[in-house]
Amino acid sequence: MSRPPQGAILCLMLKVLNKNVLKRVLHAGLVFAGLMVVISAMSGGARAQDVTQGYGADEVLQNGLIVRIKPGDKAKVEALTQEKESEMFGVVVSSTESPVSLSDPDTAQVFVATQGRYEVLVSTQNGEIKPGDAVAVSSIQGIGMKADDLHRILVGKTLQGFADNSNAENHIKIADGRTVAVGRIVVDISVKRNPAFSGDTIAGVPHALSRLAYAVTDKPVTAFRIYAGLAVMFVCMTVAGAILYSGIHGGMNSVGRNPLAKNAILRNMIGVTLMALIVVSIGLFAVYLLLKI
Repeated sequence: MSRPPQGAILCLMLKVLNKNVLKRVLHAGLVFAGLMVVISAMSGGARAQDVTQGYGADEVLQNGLIVRIKPGDKAKVEALTQEKESEMFGVVVSSTESPVSLSDPDTAQVFVATQGRYEVLVSTQNGEIKPGDAVAVSSIQGIGMKADDLHRILVGKTLQGFADNSNAENHIKIADGRTVAVGRIVVDISVKRNPAFSGDTIAGVPHALSRLAYAVTDKPVTAFRIYAGLAVMFVCMTVAGAILYSGIHGGMNSVGRNPLAKNAILRNMIGVTLMALIVVSIGLFAVYLLLKI
């Protein structure tokens, strides 16, 4: 008896995809999506949106300045310099800009936001800023600029643009002799590692793989975790491929031998395909946990 062509097999698989199978696929997808949302929330933590904290300062810090915790005194902040960008903490804001402000009523304080949408002082040192650009600290103490791959830490992403002729509050001459415009724009503040930072390399790991790991985790990842994740993914892909090949190959042979049982056989093949997809999903989930947590 001749074996039916593979195209006919695929058509039959689609025909027997009944409502029960669709319900099972939808249910599995929803369960997996729910698990991803829960884990993402657990790993990322609750976003402290629009909550500011009061700190002392030894100098006048105007709103919009990028600051760090003062070394030796965790109750005070000071304007951040480019050389200390890895110590970036947040942005000075007005206490009236946030619905929740934590402070000591007995001392004069400045309020610092580490997350949320607030005005930030920026300059055109690294060129015109457009909405959606990342912001890093510039060579002007406490003032941001358009980020590039030379800076490790980001303040956040801009929600507005800024150029030399757009709402400049001041013009400052910098060390290289250029005069740059300084002004305020709204930034979605979220201090984190720059995924495009060209200096992010891990010993024994290809540069592209290191950058990918940083993009996923927003934190340093050891070479062991990266290679362990690759090993887990390789094993899961191998298992899924073996399940898929075995199920489809055996199903096609069974249909050729017993055409009358093709509906039951093809349903089993669909189940095998779903099982392979679940194995791959579990592998991706395991790699994410291995790198993130």
